[in-house]
Amino acid sequence: MMTGALIRAVQPVGVVFEFHKHLKIRKGKNMKIFNTLSRRKEEFVPLEPGKVKMYVCGPTVYNFIHIGNARPMIVFDTVRRYFEYKGYEVNYVSNFTDVDDKIIKAALEEGVTAETISKRYIEECKKDMAAMNVKEATTHPLATEEIGGMLEMIHTLIKSGHAYQAEDGTVYFRTGSFKDYGKLSHKNLEELQSGFREIKVTGEEGKEDSSDFVLWKPKKEGEPFWESPWCQGRPGWHIECSVMSKKYLGDQIDIHAGGEDLIFPHHENEIAQSEAANGREFAKYWMHNAFLNIDNRKMSKSLGNFFTVREISEKYDLQVLRFFMLSAHYRSPLNFSADLMEASKNGLERILTGMEKLKDLEKGAAHTGGKAEEEEKISEAKALVEKYEAAMEDDFNTADAISAVFELVKLSNSTTDADSSREYVTFLKETLEKLCDVLGIITEKKAEVLDSEVEEMIKARKQARKEKNFALADEIRANLLNMGIVLEDTREGVKWKRV
Repeated sequence: MMTGALIRAVQPVGVVFEFHKHLKIRKGKNMKIFNTLSRRKEEFVPLEPGKVKMYVCGPTVYNFIHIGNARPMIVFDTVRRYFEYKGYEVNYVSNFTDVDDKIIKAALEEGVTAETISKRYIEECKKDMAAMNVKEATTHPLATEEIGGMLEMIHTLIKSGHAYQAEDGTVYFRTGSFKDYGKLSHKNLEELQSGFREIKVTGEEGKEDSSDFVLWKPKKEGEPFWESPWCQGRPGWHIECSVMSKKYLGDQIDIHAGGEDLIFPHHENEIAQSEAANGREFAKYWMHNAFLNIDNRKMSKSLGNFFTVREISEKYDLQVLRFFMLSAHYRSPLNFSADLMEASKNGLERILTGMEKLKDLEKGAAHTGGKAEEEEKISEAKALVEKYEAAMEDDFNTADAISAVFELVKLSNSTTDADSSREYVTFLKETLEKLCDVLGIITEKKAEVLDSEVEEMIKARKQARKEKNFALADEIRANLLNMGIVLEDTREGVKWKRV
């Protein structure tokens, strides 16, 4: 974060770039993260200076991802981007669960292998992630490629008395052996009993206690399976993430994250098996995003308010979806609606239009050097950067960070024109680009292609103006507006946009 002295100092425009290059150098010592484990905001102190080890639970790939899946993808991608903006080296691991009951069910329905289903939807998921500008993880491990590590961890847990084998070959984790069980969900073992009784699995009659959970389960007819010392079968869901996190990040990590629906039982069980196997604290900070509702109701296929990211992409650029997801604090429930998406579309357009203006001005600006009023406005812009960083360092408050971006756009729009110096325009443009990049906002407008009829109308209006037939030119402009095309006459020529 910038020091007050630097912000207060009035810098000559000619040295603005030197300051701007160092906006991200100093790591925020007062960064606060709400830790689900402690239920309070804590100062972020990495296990290793300058580095962040982060694991985010990824989707089960049996169909196109839905917008509920999209929220943690976007939120924690933004967290990662901010750490990188502040100069941290981030090892970001996010898995694909590619063996699961839902995958097997989809495969049986289509008459193909589970691998066919999982590979198909991993690729489709990656397409959607790219369209939302979610960065590729440092590693995207697949559960089916880490079976060896799972067998090893299960063996360790059995040997230490934390797990046991039932008669049919099912292996369970003995929750009573882990004294801290329930510390993430903040419930004791007795309170959790009823929840566990709802979970029915193969060989449940072999449990010592209803709260014990599956580490390995026997195969069923038509299911994929692997050899193990206990039976031919496949891993339980929870063991997958513990093993993949250990392999790619180590026994202990800085941040483990996911949706709040994963707190119990998934993340609770991860803690138990990881800490029992590794003999140390698993993750220092646990981050969870809140649920996404549709029109103020929980998203549900049965209610008819279930949307995939692919379906949303047919109506909106997925940059709009990303902007919408970041418009509220990640720990606040977020309501998805057409009205809110339209508001997000308009808000994003304000930012992109402001950026487009700066790019146009930069092309035509002269090297005039700094002016006193520009130096003053540079200090205002730096203060807005500090406001942005303060919001992000207060548990990644993207809603307030976006407000700072809007203020920067407003400052830019009101203080730049054809007489602005190139140095000032470039400073504003690069500052806005950096802040938008942290949010994953692509500041390059996508090229739009007009159909031939509209192109001809624009040419006809240009000719009418050339012939001083302004009545016809105005009529064409009005017709284009009715078609959703707005024209703007600039020194560089006619510019247009859809509305």
